[in-house]
Amino acid sequence: MDKVRWGLVSTANINRALIPAIRASERGELVAVSSRSQESADAYAAKWDIPQAFASYEAMLDSDEVDAVYIGLPNHLHAEWSIYALEHGKHVLCEKPFALTLDEVDAMIAASERTGNVLAEAFMYRHHPQTKLIKEMVENGRFGEITVLNGLFSFAMGDPATNVRMKPEWGGGAMWDVGVYPMSYMQNLMGGTPERVFATQWVGESGVDEVFAGQMAYANGVIGQFSCGFRSPFQTYIEIVGTEGRLLIERPFVNPQDGKVYFTDPDGKKKKVKMPKKELYLGEVEDMHAAILDGQPQFLTLTETRNHVKTALALYQSANTGQPVTL
Repeated sequence: MDKVRWGLVSTANINRALIPAIRASERGELVAVSSRSQESADAYAAKWDIPQAFASYEAMLDSDEVDAVYIGLPNHLHAEWSIYALEHGKHVLCEKPFALTLDEVDAMIAASERTGNVLAEAFMYRHHPQTKLIKEMVENGRFGEITVLNGLFSFAMGDPATNVRMKPEWGGGAMWDVGVYPMSYMQNLMGGTPERVFATQWVGESGVDEVFAGQMAYANGVIGQFSCGFRSPFQTYIEIVGTEGRLLIERPFVNPQDGKVYFTDPDGKKKKVKMPKKELYLGEVEDMHAAILDGQPQFLTLTETRNHVKTALALYQSANTGQPVTL
C-alpha cells in the first residue's frame, strides 16, 4: 500500500487535533470512525466528513477497511483496545498515558512484537522540530552543564462533574493527564528515568489528584521539578538551567509555534531564540507512516514509553506514601 487508511476508535474530543494532521499528511487518509452506537458514529462521521461509520469498536477493528487506528479512549481502556486492535491486524497510535500499569504496558508491547504491527504512544510534542532542536542544544553543551529543569502544565477544569479526567476508576488525575508532559520532556533531555523521585498532591472531592508536584533526581546531579493541575488558568513552560545560561520555552506542549523561547546568558542578557515551526500533530502521524510503509524505526521508542509509565507510577507512589521512591 502507498497510503495508510486511518480509523478513529471513539468520538473523543482529542480526535479534533489528530484529524487535521492525518488529512495534512501525504501518505495517510481518514476513512472511518467507530463509536458505541450507529447513531453516534453516523453523527460524528457527518460532522467531520468521514466516509465510514461503525456502530462498535469491534466492528471497525474486525473489518478490512482500516490499516491503522488512533485510540483516544479514557485512560483505563488504552491497553485493552490497543491489544485488541493489534491482534486484529491494525497498527496503533495510542493516546498518552499509554497505560496505567507496567503489566499493561508489557502486554501491549508483547502484542505488537507478536503480531508485527506498529504500536506508538501519542506524545505529539516529541516529534515537533522545536523539541528536537532543544535536545540537540542540550546535548551539544549550549547551556553548559545542566543543573535544574523546571516545568509546569496546568489548566482550569471547566466541567469537573462530568469530565473523565476526574474519575479515579478511569485513571483520572492531573499527573496522568498533564503532568506526564513536563515529566517526559525532562526524561527526553536526560535520556532516561531518574534515580529517585519525590512527589506531593492535593486530592479533591473527585478522588483524583487535582494538583500535583514532583521532583526527579538524576545520577549526574540534575534535578527536575514540575507541577501540574486542574485548578488554575492555562499555563505551561519548560525551563532549562545550566552553568552557561538558561532557556525558557513558553509553550513546549501546546501550539509551540504560538509561544516564544528565550535564552538568558550568564550576564543576564535575554534574547529571543528563533525556533522551527510545524503543525503540532503532524510529526507523530508521519512517524507512524514511516514505520508502517517504510519499516523505519520509531522515533519515540517503546522503551521510552515504558519509562514514562514507570516514572509516573513511582511519582504517584511517592505522593501516596509521602516517601521518596527509588527507581
